[in-house]
Amino acid sequence: MFFFTKTPSFIRRFYSQYLWNVNTLNKEIYLTFDDGPTADVSTWVLDQLKKNDAKATFFCLGKQIVAQPAIFQRMRDEGHSIGNHGDQHLNGWKTSKTNYLLDYKRGQKLTNSKLYRPPYGKIKKGQAQSILADGNQIVLWDIMPGDWKQNISSEKVLKNILGNIENGSIIVLHDNEKAHKHLKYVLPILLKKLKLFGFQLKGL
Repeated sequence: MFFFTKTPSFIRRFYSQYLWNVNTLNKEIYLTFDDGPTADVSTWVLDQLKKNDAKATFFCLGKQIVAQPAIFQRMRDEGHSIGNHGDQHLNGWKTSKTNYLLDYKRGQKLTNSKLYRPPYGKIKKGQAQSILADGNQIVLWDIMPGDWKQNISSEKVLKNILGNIENGSIIVLHDNEKAHKHLKYVLPILLKKLKLFGFQLKGL
C-alpha cells in the first residue's frame, strides 16, 4: 500500500476542514496511537510515555475498549487525550453512510470524545460532513512513518519521523500487534531524541 510519509501541503489545503497538524510556533509534537487499547502493546506504550513524562492521544476502537477496559481507564487516568477511531475499524470508502455513522456513534459513546480519526484515513464526503456537523474535529496527520508495515526496517520508521518533524506535527503510530515490533525499537529512541531536541509531547 502506497502512503505519503509527509502529507503534501496541497492535500492539507484541499481538505482544510480536517486537522493535519497544529498551527504553532512552539516546539510541540503530537504523538497519536491508533487501534488500541491492546493488551501488552498499549501498556508498554503507556510505560514508555510515563517514563519520559510525555503525553499522547489514543484513537481507540470501541471493540478494543470493551475488550480492555482497564487499559483504557489507565490512558485516561494518566492524562492522555482520547479520540474515537470508530468501533470496528471500518473502511469508509467501502461502507455505506448509514453503517459508517452507526459505527462512528458506537465508538463515540465508548470514548466520549469529539476527536475522530477515520480508520485508514478513508472517509467519504457525506460521512465526513455528518461527523463534522455533530461537533467533531476530524484528525488526520502530517507524518505517517509506516510502523504497521512489515517490509520496512524499524530504523526506516524512525528516520521517517525524525526527518519530517516540525512544530505542531501530528504523528500517527499504532498500538496494535502488527506495529509492536517497530514500536519496541522506535518509541524509546524517539522519545529521548524529541526531548533532546527541545520538543514537548502533548495530547490534542
